[in-house]
Amino acid sequence: MKTLLASAVLLLAPLAAHAACAPTDFAIQDFKVAASGAGMGTRMMMKGQVVNHCAEPAAAQITIAAKDANGNVIQEKKGWPAGTTNIAPGQSVDFDLGRLFRYSSDMATYTVSIASVRTW
Repeated sequence: MKTLLASAVLLLAPLAAHAACAPTDFAIQDFKVAASGAGMGTRMMMKGQVVNHCAEPAAAQITIAAKDANGNVIQEKKGWPAGTTNIAPGQSVDFDLGRLFRYSSDMATYTVSIASVRTW
């Protein structure tokens, strides 16, 4: 029984030694918003890069909020720029989540943030 317990502790010890990545370990760079087309055919582009500053490969989910002139959220969407792929430490992934948004002339400002982090 002691051998089994000792084996389990040694097996799980490396997992406990690694701290999980947090949203603060990721950064968003070069976020830009643009609209092209006119009327019902207006297409939103919300491009940027997510950079992993964690010591481990991980993925980040981002949130983009479109706000009106008073700062009220009109639309908010979440997405995983790298899909179900981890981003290596120090690496970045390009994203464009504009396709998730329906254009509205009330959109005045946009915010983007890291919503969550996980390892696939």
